[in-house]
Amino acid sequence: MKENYLFTSESVSSGHPDKLADQISDAILDEFLRQDRESKVACETFITDGLVLVGGEVHSTAYVDIKQTIKGVLNNVGYTPNFCFDPDNFGLISTIHEQSPDIRQGVDNEEESEQGAGDQGIMFGYACNETSVFMPVPIVLSHVTMQVMDDLRHRYYSECAINPSSNIGPDAKCQYTVEYDGYSRKPLKIKTILISTQHNDYMTQDMVRDYAVENVIPEVKMRCPSLNYLFDTDYDLLVNPTGQFIIGGPKGDTGLTGRKIIVDTYGGSCPHGGGAFSGKDPSKVDRSAAYMARYIAKNIVASGLANEATVQLSYAIGKAEPLSVYVNTNGTGKYDDATLANAVREVVDLRPAAIIRRFGLKNPIYLPTATYGHFGREPFIENGIKFFGWEEIDKNFKEKIKLAIETNDDVDITSWFRNEYRKGTITKDVMERGIALVEELDLEFDDDFGFR
Repeated sequence: MKENYLFTSESVSSGHPDKLADQISDAILDEFLRQDRESKVACETFITDGLVLVGGEVHSTAYVDIKQTIKGVLNNVGYTPNFCFDPDNFGLISTIHEQSPDIRQGVDNEEESEQGAGDQGIMFGYACNETSVFMPVPIVLSHVTMQVMDDLRHRYYSECAINPSSNIGPDAKCQYTVEYDGYSRKPLKIKTILISTQHNDYMTQDMVRDYAVENVIPEVKMRCPSLNYLFDTDYDLLVNPTGQFIIGGPKGDTGLTGRKIIVDTYGGSCPHGGGAFSGKDPSKVDRSAAYMARYIAKNIVASGLANEATVQLSYAIGKAEPLSVYVNTNGTGKYDDATLANAVREVVDLRPAAIIRRFGLKNPIYLPTATYGHFGREPFIENGIKFFGWEEIDKNFKEKIKLAIETNDDVDITSWFRNEYRKGTITKDVMERGIALVEELDLEFDDDFGFR
């Protein structure tokens, strides 16, 4: 019998320095796209005590007031001089310059559908059936906890010191360690919750802990009713384990765009290609193809084709078609992984222009993605613009995949044996003999009636 195991993921608040940098980069990107949908943007932000440095490459007809955009982000997050950063008094260095024509020639094409990838790279998408949003439990609870802390702080921001939320600063992070069943790989219980949060000097550490116990955790449970069972057993709660956390934000730690890529994605539950998202327009497949990889993985799981799916896409700069499509269902798939990957390639248009068009990625939709993860979010429409379109579920996805697979009987015949072997329901010898017999007798496979 397999032993139970622990898995941990973390998230950070909107006021964490690295997330401030991500939000500034995406806010600048949105401003360019709002004025010029064809803008090409690669914007990086460095933020430290009283100073913001913005750099990158841009090709656009738009003009963006960089300082006002940054100020808007800082005010929305809730930074004040009392919490170590003054939105009205900071230095700015901007080194944004024109995008290289050598790069731009790779994405400019007379025929839009053949637009090439803005760079080479590998991108991963992931989904599982642990939660209703098809994301792993640890990262979901971590994100919700950070949302709760930000929401409570904003809700009571203008109230007096009697309300503890008005004494909590913008900079925070949390971490959930969850115990899983070694055989079923299902979450069993929460082992440890770690919360570190900035606060003012009014609050003692006992008060900060009480705030987490009495305000934060109950709100998290209320927002995640289907996961309340995980809180039923005793768990360790660590709150500001090093002691007071008064000096926070960019004064305590320098922030940089793209330094929270695991928080942005799946909390470490699958590989990461290494490319960050924030500040990049959708011609950069680091971003757009990662969104498509998530869309594919989520629809594989949501349609019942697998309980878990990891998808990898790879591209070459200037080329429209991906170099490779990889699917791994970790032995839970209805079809062989290679068969499924081939079907995905037939069913889904993976060219950058098609991805951009499908999800409306030339719209100014990116600032909301810069906090609480890019995935596992609820799609919504605001002012006629769709946000988080890559999280939508195609109800016909399973039928499309099945139809694509049925066009290649030679692959489908052997896929059942390979998949059953991976699941552990048959031995390797049975698999090999079964495949040999199928090929010898030229049998066909029917999903409903088996071999015929």
